[in-house]
Amino acid sequence: MKVMAQMAMVMNLDKCIGCHTCSVTCKQAWTNRSGTEYVWFNNVETRPGLGYPRTYEDQEKWQGGWELTKRGRMKLKGGGRLKNLMTIFSNPKLPSINEYYEPWTYDYSTLTDAPAQEHTPVARPKSLISGKDLKIEWSANWDDDLGGSTATAHLDPMLAKIADKVKFEFEQTFMFYLPRICEHCLNPSCAASCPSGAIYKRAEDGIVLVDQDRCRGWRKCVSGCPYKKVYFNHRTGKAEKCTFCFPRIEVGLPTVCAETCVGRLRYIGLMLYDADKVLEAASTTDDQGLYEAQRDVFLDPSDPEVIREAEKAGIARNWIDAAQRSPVYALINTYKVALPLHPEYRTMPMVWYIPPLSPVVEVVAETGEDAENKGNLFAAIDALRIPVEYLAELFTAGDVGPVDAVLRKLAAMRCYLRDINLGRDPDASIPAAVGMSEEDMYDMYRLLAIAKYDERYVIPPAHAEQAHALEELSTECSVSEYGGGQHDLFGEGSGVPTPIAVENFQMLQDRQTSDSLSGPENKSGRVNLLNWDGKGSPPGMFPPKDADS
Repeated sequence: MKVMAQMAMVMNLDKCIGCHTCSVTCKQAWTNRSGTEYVWFNNVETRPGLGYPRTYEDQEKWQGGWELTKRGRMKLKGGGRLKNLMTIFSNPKLPSINEYYEPWTYDYSTLTDAPAQEHTPVARPKSLISGKDLKIEWSANWDDDLGGSTATAHLDPMLAKIADKVKFEFEQTFMFYLPRICEHCLNPSCAASCPSGAIYKRAEDGIVLVDQDRCRGWRKCVSGCPYKKVYFNHRTGKAEKCTFCFPRIEVGLPTVCAETCVGRLRYIGLMLYDADKVLEAASTTDDQGLYEAQRDVFLDPSDPEVIREAEKAGIARNWIDAAQRSPVYALINTYKVALPLHPEYRTMPMVWYIPPLSPVVEVVAETGEDAENKGNLFAAIDALRIPVEYLAELFTAGDVGPVDAVLRKLAAMRCYLRDINLGRDPDASIPAAVGMSEEDMYDMYRLLAIAKYDERYVIPPAHAEQAHALEELSTECSVSEYGGGQHDLFGEGSGVPTPIAVENFQMLQDRQTSDSLSGPENKSGRVNLLNWDGKGSPPGMFPPKDADS
């Protein structure tokens, strides 16, 4: 048994309202720089939908993740070392800018500097890549709220597998939101794909990072990641990805996306796992057995033997205590209501999801029946507007059983707690029907519905004795002043977040094309205070002093 620690996240999809606050705050903190305009470490997808980048789940096309050979051995779906070497200078398995989207801004000076005229001037969208006029056709959130519509649904790789289960009449369409970040996998295919060895998994907490000094921009990691959560910065020639906000994690704070989540749907905690079992679990022959195989990799932090081996491995006692209080462990292994995203990719993802139940209540209510009666609610799960088969394609490689079990537990929790909230005697048969005790069901309700901040985020801070090593890691991986480390690591603009949205197109274009850190000289003598970072006194801010004074 080789005990290791891993920071992990669970998201409750029943609570996601699709506000994109997590995406925007992540963007402002990490990718508000030149070269990362199209990059979203966190994005919120509407399901069904094409995702971001488009159809990233079609691994027959993109060749991401792992697969088993005929001998039962693991190999990269995109090919081994020889194939990687042959295609290192020309990689055909990369999403184009059309699969992402061509980032744009608007020529605001057309509005602000236009002379008086009969017609209102229009600020046309301008490409941030070419600088030319752009017809906007796609973006990271372009199919927002279009779930199940014929405009995009027929291209969804997941829907294609269950086309006979889905009806596209408007009144029968369905949708839900799926926030996504890097999965920080136990068996990351991005790291295995990197010829430079630039992507690595931190031994302390399992966070997967990119060493910017080692990265040579081969982009094999982009191809190798089945979730397409590694991006290429065309300005620096380096790969970038979600860092799980490691500078915040190291001091016991949650990630930016979790901290700012309006729906409070994210949970962060520590998991202990047996590193010796990862390869065996990832090599499980049956795709539908991968979910249970990964759960078996996780260790019970309250087991005396696990505690003993964890201490031998150098895991601090307060980290073990944090693992025992981890909401992630409770949701995954105690209550068994969280599921992994696409376990069939065999990367052993560490961002798990509680599937949505909400529409089932409306389905029952429309019939005039009691929407939260146990008998009605259990029976209605089979008639969900969101087909259970679709959820199974996302979370359990098509196995309907675990998804159905989770939905029944969530439905039972609603029924059981409603009786309590209405002052009735609790019905012990309700939790018993889904294999839970009354105490466990109430504890699960508390965690999912009314948990406090310190219950949702149980994050042990890094230890002082690790400070030197962690400091070195932060200088290798930081991408802004929010991440600490080298402020000029990524060239122009890094470490000094510039509010791109308020810049006019000419100034933004100058920043994009300039090779200097400060940008082109101010030839007009005017200063745009919206673009001033507050440092120093740019020429033109104050009137020139008289020579005699």
